[in-house]
Amino acid sequence: MKRLAFLSSAAAAIIASPAPAATPSRKVRAIAQRMPGRIGVYARTLAAGPPLVAFDASERFPTASIIKVLIMTTAYVMEEERPGVLGEKITFRESELIGGSDFMDHASDGERFTVHELIVPMIQLSDNTAANLLIAHFGPELINAVGKRAGMHRTRLARQFLDYSAIVHHNDNVSTPADMARLLYLVERGSREGERTLVSSQHCRTMIGILLGQTDRDGIPAALPRGTPVANKTGEIAGTLNDIAIVEPYGDSPFILTIMTADAFDFAADYEAIHAITRVAYATAARS
Repeated sequence: MKRLAFLSSAAAAIIASPAPAATPSRKVRAIAQRMPGRIGVYARTLAAGPPLVAFDASERFPTASIIKVLIMTTAYVMEEERPGVLGEKITFRESELIGGSDFMDHASDGERFTVHELIVPMIQLSDNTAANLLIAHFGPELINAVGKRAGMHRTRLARQFLDYSAIVHHNDNVSTPADMARLLYLVERGSREGERTLVSSQHCRTMIGILLGQTDRDGIPAALPRGTPVANKTGEIAGTLNDIAIVEPYGDSPFILTIMTADAFDFAADYEAIHAITRVAYATAARS
C-alpha cells in the first residue's frame, strides 16, 4: 500500500510539473512546420558564441534580390583597392531594361550613371536593371570572389536578373541564411568597432546608410516595435520571399537576422512566418 501511494503521488507530481519552456530554436521549428514550403533562419548578435537562432541555416535557398547586398559590397571593396571605382561611368541602353526597374525605367538610351548612382536604387528600390549593369561592370567571378573572401562559401551569383535562358538551365543565384548573416555581420562589426573588415569602417557605415533607406518594409521591419531602425534588403521571386536585416545598427544591442524561403507560394503564410520568427529573434536578442 505504501508503495502504491508513493507511485501515485510521484505520478501526480510529474503530471503537475510545468512543461519546460520552448527554446527559440524550437519556437522557430514550430513556425517552420506550419508554413507551406521551406524556410531557413539565422540570427546572431555581435558577440562571440552560438547564434541566437539557427534553423536550416546552412541550406541553400534562391537569393532573389538579397544578393544585391553582395554586389554593393563588391563595389566598395573595389573602391578601396582602386580608388575612383564608385565614380566610374556605366552606359545604359534601352535594350537592357528589364522588369522590376522603377528607377532605370525613366532613363534615356545612352545615359551614363556612376557606380554609386546605380547602387542606391539597386538596394533601396531593388532595381533589377541597375543590378544587371553592375553585374556586367564587375563580372560574376569578381562578385563571387568577394563572397568567398567574406566566408560565404555556399553562395553563388550565377546569372543576371531575369535571365530566362539561365533560369531554364537552372543556373540560379543561391545562398544560405548563415552566409548572408556573415556578410551583414562583417558590415555591422566594421561600422561599430571602427575596424576594417571587408572594407573600411567608413564604407561599412555608408552601406548601412543605404540599407536604412530600403523602401520594402513588409517583412522583418513590420514585426518590430514601431520606429525600430532596420537596415534590410528583401528579395522576392515565385516561391521565394526573403528578408535579411541588421536590426538597430546604431543602437546599444544590434543583431543580425536573415530569413530565406523556397517552394513557398503562399505569400500570406510566408509573411506570417517571417513576422513570427522576427518576434522570436527580437525577444531573444533583448534577453541576451
